[in-house]
Order: sequence, then structure tokens, then C-alpha cells
Amino acid sequence: MFDQNLPYQIGMTLIKGIGNITAKQIIEYLGEPEQLFKEKARTLERIPGITPRVIAEIRNPNVLKQAAREIDFMRKNNIKPLFLTDPDYPSRLRECLDSPVMMYYLGKGNLNVAKIISIVGTRNATAYGREITERIVQGLAEAIPDMLVVSGLAYGTDYNAHQAALKAQLGTVGILAHGLDRIYPYQHLKLAQEMLDRGGLLTDFMSGTNPDRQNFVKRNRIIAGISDCTLVVESAEKGGALITAHIADSYNKDVFAIPGKAVDIYSQGCNRLIKDRKAVLVESADDILQEMRWIKLPPRKAPEPVQQSLFAELPPDSQQILTLLAKSETTHLNVLSVELNIPINKLSAKLFELEMDGFVQCLPGGMYRVK
Repeated sequence: MFDQNLPYQIGMTLIKGIGNITAKQIIEYLGEPEQLFKEKARTLERIPGITPRVIAEIRNPNVLKQAAREIDFMRKNNIKPLFLTDPDYPSRLRECLDSPVMMYYLGKGNLNVAKIISIVGTRNATAYGREITERIVQGLAEAIPDMLVVSGLAYGTDYNAHQAALKAQLGTVGILAHGLDRIYPYQHLKLAQEMLDRGGLLTDFMSGTNPDRQNFVKRNRIIAGISDCTLVVESAEKGGALITAHIADSYNKDVFAIPGKAVDIYSQGCNRLIKDRKAVLVESADDILQEMRWIKLPPRKAPEPVQQSLFAELPPDSQQILTLLAKSETTHLNVLSVELNIPINKLSAKLFELEMDGFVQCLPGGMYRVK
């Protein structure tokens, strides 16, 4: 049984001139979207972004008629509506400024499990990409059996991620760039059907929406926002996977990347993310589990023995930096500069040397730790 507000919730998304951000302002101002269709024009004009032209669109009777047709389609196909304020709406996605106010879900998987990872990459996945994807997903499944794997149901890495999740008996959800009246690419229909029991298919596009090019960027925002972190397996220097990674970074989500040979075209994007410190280099599931603090780390060794065994051959200034780093799990560059009384530019150069020599690891946000 659908909520009586559903026609108005869907209808709000059909009004020209009302995007997700404006829709959230309307919800904040009026409460339920039903009021948008019933309030007087002078009240609506007080809401930022609501112009006389938008009000004319609100009054168009075809808006609610189209919403009614969509509800009929949803009822016939067991599609679940997810409005922004619904308790089953993806909670991580809700925190993103531009998250869609209305989504459509087909499946049985929980979109709010404790741990969610998005896995993306090239559509031209190599044998290495397929192998590393399966190995990492299997490792994650062994550590966290109820983890959810999210991807985009596209060729290559997306397909491999969903397939690996099913093989490892993990839930997996495909984010679509079109309506739920079709599967694109059609060759992935069988996989999509297999995903429904342990996961599902999620989109913010109504039925009848084609997988047009511009829709994929919107799809990528959902992939980035719905999870705790994003893993890029393989990517050329440009591509949708890199867009997803940068969106995830803008949402303050953790981003990971699998390194590859400098000459490999589908490693260039991952290597660039790592080089630009937009992603943490990972080679195994354990790397992700530790970076995300999803498993308990072994206790650190006392700093003095570490210094004696590893730092003895280093210059005194390098020993000083490493000794301070060893006292904490992670330390920010600015804190190191103040504690050691070393200018940022000189300290950065010294840290880079230590990183290249394998003594320290640089983390996102200007954080460092002993490796």
C-alpha cells in the first residue's frame, strides 16, 4: 500500500524549474509536498526558487496525471518508492546536498546496512582487473558478511563487482541511469535478476527514461553518495569512474584505487588519483578494512624500539620526524611543523623523501603515519 502523499512526492519531481535542492527547500518550508499543489500562489512565491513560471507548471494538471501513471507502473512491478523523508531512504545519500528527493527501488536488500562500498572502473576491464576485484570482494565478505557492494551494472568493472559480490554471497545493488522498465545493457538482464534477492536495482529516473549520456553523471553521484567509500579498480586517464571518485571525494567519502603499471592505459586513472592524493593506494581487502577501521588493528609497537631498529641509519632530522610520528596513529602536517619547529615547505620535502624510502605513508587530508 503506497503512502497517500506519493502522487505529490512524485509530482514535485516532474515540475520544470524544481530540482533536488529547490525541492528540499520546499519540504523544509511546507512540510509535505502535497502543500505545494494546494497553497496559494502568494505563499509559494515566498519560497526561494519558486517563480510565477514555476507556479504555472505546478498548476498543470498533467503533472499529477503523470505521477498517477507512474504509481500504477510501480504497483504492477513491485517497485518501492523512496522519498527523502522515508526511513528506508539511503541514509548516507540523504546527507549529500544534491541527493535526489525521490528514488525507485526494486529488490530486497537493505540500503542502510552498516558497511557499504562502491566499486567502479573501466568498461574495458582486464584479466588483472577481474582477478583483483574478485579477490578484494571475497576478502571483504570474509571479514564483513553483511556488507553491501554497489556499482552501476555497466560493462567491465561494474559487472565484475556485482558478480563477485554474488559469488561471495554479499548483497549488491546496481544504480541505473534509466527507469526500471528496462535493463541497460540488456545483456546484463540475467545478472540483474540474480541481484534482486540479496540486493536490488535503484534509480532516481521514472519509467520510460532512456539511458541517455547525461544521465550517467547523475547515476555516478548516487554511486558515490550511497556508500561509505569508493574503490576504483581500473580507469583510463578520463572516464566515468574518475568522475565518481572525484564526486565521492567532494562528499568527504574515502576513495581507494588499485595501482598499476605506468604504461597500462587502464591504470593511468588510478595512478593519477593516488599521485594527486585523491585516493589511498590499496592492494587487498585488508588495506581497505584497515583504512576504514572496519577491523581491529594490532597494537602499535612502542616508539623507542621502532626508532632503534628502523631509524638508526637515518639522519637526525629524519629520526626526529619518525619518532614524533610513531607516538600517534596519525599526525597532521601542520602539527608536525609546529611540534618540530620546521617550516612546512622543508618538512614536506623531508616527508616526501621518507615516503619514497618506505618509512611513512601519506594519507588524505594532509595526515601522515609511520608505515
